Amino acid sequence: MHAAPALLVIAHGSRDPRHAATVHALTRRARALRPGLRVETAYLDFNAPRVDQVLSSLHASGVRDVVALPLLLTRAFHAKADIPAVLSEACVRLPGLTVRVADVLGPSPLLVAALERRLLEAGLTPADRAGTGVVLASAGSSDPEAIAVIAEIAREWRHTGWCAVRPAFASAALPRTEDAVRALRAEGVRRVAVAPYVIAPGRLPDRIAAGAEAAGADVLADVLGAAPELARLLLRRYDAAALAPARLSALSA
Repeated sequence: MHAAPALLVIAHGSRDPRHAATVHALTRRARALRPGLRVETAYLDFNAPRVDQVLSSLHASGVRDVVALPLLLTRAFHAKADIPAVLSEACVRLPGLTVRVADVLGPSPLLVAALERRLLEAGLTPADRAGTGVVLASAGSSDPEAIAVIAEIAREWRHTGWCAVRPAFASAALPRTEDAVRALRAEGVRRVAVAPYVIAPGRLPDRIAAGAEAAGADVLADVLGAAPELARLLLRRYDAAALAPARLSALSA
């Protein structure tokens, strides 16, 4: 029987040690859901091992079929440029290697379910829904497509019973978290919750938390982290890519 492709989870990386710890907790959870699947983790920056190192190691151990999964919530610069570049270089360098690139994680109902989980863990109850406005706080991007996706998620989420859902951004786009909290207050929203739409702790999530505190948000949820919904989503993206035609092996020809 042909071995299943290895799963290479590609995280951004951070100087903050909580980032890598969270990524590893998430990949451990995915591994536990799919015993026997080879799951490796690599980073674009700040952390080791880097993507090219892990692909070289996989290749040296005889692996020729890999699904690369960007641990990203939107298709911004890293998904469109950085990751394809490093994968293409590896396919040129490593004979016979086939890499399929999975879709980024968002948008997905599983991510919204993880956001809901974190809000419940932070103390909200289903009865609080109608009287609570939510700030969907993402890291931010200079990519208009990525910003539009966040705004669309906020619009869709609003239809599930929250009295308001507003997007906010920690960098590169407006409004900031604190401004979105204050805008909801100004509109008469009694309770305001901030839901970080980020995977792992770090500088920008800390900025979201600081903005929530500065504006007096009532509830601050945790980052998505190793939520079970994210682990299931990793495997869903892996499965879809594993069945797709190879996209990067031809680059070595």
